[in-house]
Amino acid sequence: MSVVAKNRKAFHNYFIEDRYEAGIVLQGTEIKSIRQGRVQLGDAYISIRHGEAFIKGMHIGTYEQGNRFNHDETRDRKLLLHKHEIEKLQKAETLQGYTIVPLGMHLVKGRAKLEIATAKGKHLYDKRQVEKERSMKREIERATRR
Repeated sequence: MSVVAKNRKAFHNYFIEDRYEAGIVLQGTEIKSIRQGRVQLGDAYISIRHGEAFIKGMHIGTYEQGNRFNHDETRDRKLLLHKHEIEKLQKAETLQGYTIVPLGMHLVKGRAKLEIATAKGKHLYDKRQVEKERSMKREIERATRR
């Protein structure tokens, strides 16, 4: 398993709850660009329409050796999940107010997989509190090393 892209913004802006691994429907030149590491997940999110999950806002750069058959960089891509997983995600999104965000993309046996999660948004004071806890933890570790 090789990690292609991570969404660090998601860990900063959200409290991560449940995680899922989803396949993704790609065109020919998209998988070649993913193998080169030309993926950005920063502004991406997942929406559910008519019982199907789609990722929006994910940027996959164009493949340089591709010609006129190159793909659209920011098109909506379908995610491959089990029906019960989609229903669970939809329920969390509509009833409980969660957001579904991508956490990272990796390759497993040559296939692109997307790690997604249900997440609650952080307020500014939550972000400050997390940063404060991290800095305190670092200081404690430094003190124990000496």
